[in-house]
Formats: sequence, C-alpha cells, structure tokens
Amino acid sequence: MENRVNDLQVFVNGLASSVAIIKKDKTEQFFITACNELFFDMVGGRRSVLREFPFPLESVIPSYTRRDFIQKVRECFDTGEALELEQAYDLKDSTHWWRLSLKPFHFGNNSDDVNGVMITGLDITAKILLQHQLEVSTSRFRSVVNAAYDAIVTIDQQHRITLFNRAAEDLFGYSQDEVLDQPIEKIIPMEYRKNHSDYIHKFARSPVRSRQMDERNRVYGLHQDGSKIPVEIAISKINVDGLLEFTAVIRDITDRVHLMDLLEKQAATDPLTGLPNRREFTALSEDFLKEDRNFSLLIMDVDKFKLVNDNYGHDVGDEVLRALAKVGCDTVRHKDVFARLGGEEFVLAMPNTDLEQAKAMAERLRKIYADKDFDFDWQNEAVPFTVSIGVAACEGPNDSLANMLKRADIALYQAKETGRNKVVW
Repeated sequence: MENRVNDLQVFVNGLASSVAIIKKDKTEQFFITACNELFFDMVGGRRSVLREFPFPLESVIPSYTRRDFIQKVRECFDTGEALELEQAYDLKDSTHWWRLSLKPFHFGNNSDDVNGVMITGLDITAKILLQHQLEVSTSRFRSVVNAAYDAIVTIDQQHRITLFNRAAEDLFGYSQDEVLDQPIEKIIPMEYRKNHSDYIHKFARSPVRSRQMDERNRVYGLHQDGSKIPVEIAISKINVDGLLEFTAVIRDITDRVHLMDLLEKQAATDPLTGLPNRREFTALSEDFLKEDRNFSLLIMDVDKFKLVNDNYGHDVGDEVLRALAKVGCDTVRHKDVFARLGGEEFVLAMPNTDLEQAKAMAERLRKIYADKDFDFDWQNEAVPFTVSIGVAACEGPNDSLANMLKRADIALYQAKETGRNKVVW
C-alpha cells in the first residue's frame, strides 16, 4: 500500500496542473492520499504542516470553500461521474479562480466501485478577470446606450435590427422585443426603402467609416402609428468577426423642421393677407415661364385706397386688403398664384392662359369686388371699394417676367387714368 501511495505521489508531482488524489474510509471521511505543490499553492495551504500522507481533506481546504468542495467530491463518489467546479481562493497576494475537474477511478475487480477521485485544477484567473472587464465594459456600454438622448439602432449585414435603445423605443413607438431581428425597413417609410438599401450597400463598399446620411435632403423615419418623423442620422460601420454591422445615431428634428418650415413660409408670405409675397410670386412665375410661354398675368390696385385709410382708419384699410385677398383666393383657379406685391397692389400669375382668358378672369374679379357686400363695416356704414386691373400676356420666347410686369403696370395706370374700376390690357 505504501508503495502505491508513493507511486501516486511521484505521478502527481510530475503534472503541471494542480492535482490531488482523494479517497474515503469506511466512515465516509475524505483523505488526500497524494497531491502536488500546485495543489497547496491553489488552496493556500502549507506543505510543511502536513508531513505525511494521507491527511484529512478538511485540513487543507479553506472553510469558505469547504462545503461546496466536499459536496462535489461526495457526489463524484456516489455517481461515479466526472464533474466540474469553479472556486475562488483568497491568497495573500490576490484572489485566484480555479476550474476543478473531478474524475472518479477504480481499483480492484469490481469496476462499479469508485475507489478514489482525482482532482485537477486549472488556474482561470486571467480568463475570469478578462470576463469581468468585458462585463464591466458591456454594462457601461449598455448604460450609455440606454441613457443616450438620441435613438441608437444597429443592424447586421442582412439589415436586421440587433440593437434598439430606449430613445429609439420612444422615437418610433416600438418596444425592443417588437423590432429585434426585424428588417430595418420596419421603421423606414415605404417611399424611402429602396434608396435606403442602395445607400447601405454603397456605404458598405466605401472606405469611409462614418458619415451623415443624406446630408442635403430630409430623412424620415416611420412611427408605429404610420406617421413620418423627420430625423437627422449619423451612420457608422464596424467589422465584427468578418461581418459588417451598421450603427445609426438618430435624432428627432421635428421641432427644427417645423421652425424651418415656418421661417420658409414667413420668407415667402405676406404677413397681413397670408398671400405669397413678391419674392415668392417672382420665383413661381419664372418657373411658369420656363415650362410654358402661354402665360399671362394681371396687376390689381384698390381704387382711392388712401381715402379708405383717411376716412376709416388704417385698421379698416387692412380689413379691406384682407377681404380682397380672401375673395381673390376663392375666385382664381387652383393652379394660379394670387399674391400681394405691396401696399394695395396685388398680382395674379396665370399659367397655361392666353390674353383673352386672362382678360376674362380680370373682368370677373373686377365685377366681384365692385358688386360684393363685404362683411365688415365702420360705424354701421359699409366700406365699398373697387379695383383697377392691368393685364399682360407673354409675347414670345424672348419675353421676360420683368417686361410682362412693366406692360401690366402701364395698363393699370391707364385704367386709373381713364376712370378706374376697369380692366385694361
């Protein structure tokens, strides 16, 4: 027996990992019959205290790991199956983690009886520390992503959503569970889906790592309720194990777009009447002339408007201008542009309209203003007004908007000089 124990000790001393051989006696007590120095290093024991084998297992296993350790050893003896256990040991310098493999073995003729258990230990401290660092890094990343003000969405190479943070949930109205592994088209309006796929493919082949998506045009996302959301997107790509992932940082710019639209409208609109102003009228009319030379316009001026302001006050004068604008908008065709040039002067651009048609429209407007009873009054006294109108039509490929306005203005002057409340061309 002593020779066998010595043989075991020689065997375990030659191994590079932590090794111990454990047996049990008739009282079900566990003893270490052989172990190497690495085993003592693992458990933090002192070899000099234990001068000879065998010695009780409990004498070397620290109290804080003893219960789990012995329970696993007992299970290995009882089942005859190989088992594994991970334990941490607090040593003087630091804490070390070990993966222990327990393998039963048999002596004698009855191979069903477990005579001993060999324990081998592998130091996995470096791996555990790396896992911990990864977990910390991952936790920090998740915290930043979930706390981000902007929506963050990641898609894989098949354009399926793999990350969808809380801000994305708020922006698009979907929960994370509803969109993960779903195609990115789920949050893109129908009319933009084809171009989006082409854009991603081009970006994947480009050497550029990140860029602002569609910097010159507005980009829209699709809310769960079907509404479109104006957004600003910065997209980046990263190679993960040979596969590309694309991450988009998405910012809701609804308020900014509303403000831009408002400013754009204000820049093109007369604040008193709500009609297009001179600048907008000029831009639209130039476009009409480029598309079709069959184009006419008229200039309209309120007759004796100064007397309206002098007799009734400027507030009533403003009411007259607003009434004129409303009636004009209700009368002209949908494709026409009715605008205010300034003061009491208005203009009407009429695409696809020859001179005779323009004269007919001018006469119709003149008659409505002369005959209409307007809703506002001044001290129970009606405030009548009439208009004079000058008409001009495009006179060929070399004609210009400036020349047409000049001819219409001359015709308007003639209408004023020859009695007012009339149309001249």
